[in-house]
Amino acid sequence: MIQDDFDRLQALMVSRAGFRLGRDRIHLAEHRLAPVARREGFDSVDDMLASLWAKPVASLGWAVIEALLNPETWFRRDRTVFDTFARELLPAIGRARPEGLVRVWSAGCSHGQEPYSLAMAALDTGANVEIVATDLSQRAVERGRSGAYTAFEIQRGLAAQTMLNWFDPADDAWVAKPALRDAVRFARHNLLDAPADGARFDVILCRNILSEMDPAKRGQVVDGLERRLVDDGVLILGADERIEGDTVAFRPVTGRKGLFVKAPSALSRAA
Repeated sequence: MIQDDFDRLQALMVSRAGFRLGRDRIHLAEHRLAPVARREGFDSVDDMLASLWAKPVASLGWAVIEALLNPETWFRRDRTVFDTFARELLPAIGRARPEGLVRVWSAGCSHGQEPYSLAMAALDTGANVEIVATDLSQRAVERGRSGAYTAFEIQRGLAAQTMLNWFDPADDAWVAKPALRDAVRFARHNLLDAPADGARFDVILCRNILSEMDPAKRGQVVDGLERRLVDDGVLILGADERIEGDTVAFRPVTGRKGLFVKAPSALSRAA
């Protein structure tokens, strides 16, 4: 892959999805695009990109973007988040909601390990939750909806008893049991787009997403998350992520890395 192609990929990623690729990832980009080129019937990545630049096709453009996204995740990644969710957020929010219903959005859910981890935590405590999981990648959404994971994926973050409680072996995979799959609703969503509905949530997790985004797009995403949170809702970012710039929309929770509460001063703009 020549530098000009990589620069054009950078522009495509930022404009369509808001994500940026480090300049040291040119070889990784070529490696990830090779299967896409084969699947789309091209002899090489260079041929595929030449075709895309000459005659942009939306479906091919999105296939390229999805292949370049970082899918890294695992069950109960950063375990403290899930302990806080189960032991503190669910009981506190549930007591303040009609019928104890807590609405949760896993934004940027990748292959589904995060929303299923949330669902296991909720179901284990008997909490009443609705969990929506979205990702920019349609392939990731389909993987999550299937609830099927390899032996390596299922053991990454889950204790043996938890694995047996919530997943069944099936050929070379482990598949989430119906009760677990039913607890999560998957859909494709681009965080740069306006929401397809007026749903609002008590808790939004958008972890390890902002750090991958172009700085110019982060504010747009944060504004969108703010609009989807209910009054005094909780936003959970990655442990090392923060909300940059001057904002009165969120206040950090002291001693809890990555946790932010929607500030009262933002309520008038939350319609």
